[in-house]
Amino acid sequence: MIIHLLIVVFGLALFEIISSIDNAIINAHVLKTVSAKYRKIFLFWGILFAVFLIRGGLPFIIIWFANPQLAAGQVISFAFSNEQIIQESMAHSTPLLLLGGGIYLVLVFLAWLFLEEKNYAFLVEHFIHRQAIWFYALASLFLTAVIYLSIKINPLLALAASIGATAFFITDGFKKNAEEKERQLLSANMSGWSKIIYLEFLDASFSIDGVIGAFAFTLSIPLILLGNGIGALVVRQMTVYGIDFMDRFAYLKNGAMYAIGFLGGIMVLESFGKEFPFWLAPLNTTLLLGLFLFLSLRQLKLGAKKISQ
Repeated sequence: MIIHLLIVVFGLALFEIISSIDNAIINAHVLKTVSAKYRKIFLFWGILFAVFLIRGGLPFIIIWFANPQLAAGQVISFAFSNEQIIQESMAHSTPLLLLGGGIYLVLVFLAWLFLEEKNYAFLVEHFIHRQAIWFYALASLFLTAVIYLSIKINPLLALAASIGATAFFITDGFKKNAEEKERQLLSANMSGWSKIIYLEFLDASFSIDGVIGAFAFTLSIPLILLGNGIGALVVRQMTVYGIDFMDRFAYLKNGAMYAIGFLGGIMVLESFGKEFPFWLAPLNTTLLLGLFLFLSLRQLKLGAKKISQ
């Protein structure tokens, strides 16, 4: 049992770390333009906001949306009690939660694969990126097929799929705007406080991927809070004390996105009744991180050789 819990928490922390790479890079670039005083403020108050308020509150909000018949107090008590009525409600809503979250994560992965500029770890990534126009057709066909299958089982599943897609398009708009805002922050003569406040709001939009993906590992809110909290703390420390660290590893984001796509697929299949062992999500996340860390280190060595020649 303890080993089970440790594996899940480890997987959650690892997934939170790799899914926050984009956020960490933007934070690091902006923090280069502020004094050490504001970096310390970002580290302390940012931890309170990003770890405890955002990542601590989002799981409860998601559970509440999936179980609107429960009062807020019941949702909170779900994490720390075994009341039968709450457990029954959660069991009924689990497929809805998994499908909505799964659709969101699959669309995040497909958008990255087709639309985003990236360091190509494989030739097929470059080929797919050149077919960017097909993302919208593929995403629409995928969503239509899932909704069609959902209606046959439970119309609420179809609504959950639609909500997942809606959440993706809303958050994707914020993320697409992040790169432009980053350039403005780097060039504009803004105060340190303005930059810190902006980073906190940006962090809130980026944290959604990690929180939704956490439900592929477990439905236990305490474990999600612990695993995501540890991962967020690690990312904050890496951002502030190792500002150039993330930029050096060219393919870590690739690993994060493949992990997101895999977890999204697991959640979609589980929502339709497919069962997977608890260790699959943590093992997959660890293997993907190891693979793309290896590719990144190999790229660093090749770059060093070219410089020395």
